[in-house]
Amino acid sequence: MRDVAIVAFAQTDHLRRTDELSEVEMLMPVLHEVLDATGLRARDIGFTCSGSSDYLAGRAFSFTMALDGVGAHPPISESHVEMDGAWALYEAWVKIQTGEADTALVYSYGKSSPGEVRDVLTRQLDPYYVGPLWPDSVALAALQAQALIDSGETDGAALAAIAARNRTAAADNPHARIAGPVPAGEYVVQPLRTGDCPPVGDGAAAVILAADDTARALCPRPAWIRGIDHRIEPHSLGVRELTESPSTRLAAEHAGVFERPVDTAELHAPFTSQEVVLRKALGLDGSVTVNPSGGALAANPVMAAGLIRLGEAAARIHRGESDRALAHATSGPCLQQNLVAVLEGESAHA
Repeated sequence: MRDVAIVAFAQTDHLRRTDELSEVEMLMPVLHEVLDATGLRARDIGFTCSGSSDYLAGRAFSFTMALDGVGAHPPISESHVEMDGAWALYEAWVKIQTGEADTALVYSYGKSSPGEVRDVLTRQLDPYYVGPLWPDSVALAALQAQALIDSGETDGAALAAIAARNRTAAADNPHARIAGPVPAGEYVVQPLRTGDCPPVGDGAAAVILAADDTARALCPRPAWIRGIDHRIEPHSLGVRELTESPSTRLAAEHAGVFERPVDTAELHAPFTSQEVVLRKALGLDGSVTVNPSGGALAANPVMAAGLIRLGEAAARIHRGESDRALAHATSGPCLQQNLVAVLEGESAHA
């Protein structure tokens, strides 16, 4: 296995609306920033991979527009996943492992503001038995939250405390869409209140991966990917135990999370109740700093929020604030698909 690291990370300020910007205009500053951080030019990148969603864009092959931001010349080796950018990072990691590239640019973006994202995401559901009922993303998360409350694993006060902790942490995050104290608010779908739900907004993110000595030359303290894996739950919600996340647990085992303690965890938990499920699956206790960036409760650009969790974990390693960090990304209703990565600084590996 080749040693591969995240050597640079950049993200937009996450805003409620970016009507004046196209996807390309939203991406360009991020792509420039992440390249400038390493001194690389587009011609130096061995592989480019993006993550986005045609559901959000409302048109097929929408990712081809974003290629204008990467540059038309020189020709590039490029791929795209119809997933959160965390899965694009996984593909790029595999590409580097094959030896076909030494560096990779990974980016993702999402503009949720043009439509009703709660309704759009319903299109992901089983088209025969669930989709026709039109349960939106908040209603499905509410089913999971109620199951947790019924099992005695949490309650409304505990969920409100999760929201407060995440958004208080986001006060130090200049890119956050919501930061500081937020009222619990009215019920959206019981038992979830406004404060339990992620903010809708637009944003983008990018990272650069590099292998071996190339990574050391590009970054004073690379965030080495020591393990990464992703798994999926059954499509049908009716056959899943919503208070558990076996796919997260299995991905964590294969990524090596349980080999040694982590000091930081960036969890992609758009709803407060999902942090409860993920903490249990990952065995996280009070000694672990969870979501120091504020997590998805502070900014949740759909299709970029998972990549941001990886980038935020890597950035803490770059700054010397973490030695061994866990990053998690999810996609689909009620934590259906989950990716887990372990990132380490040089001293932790040594």
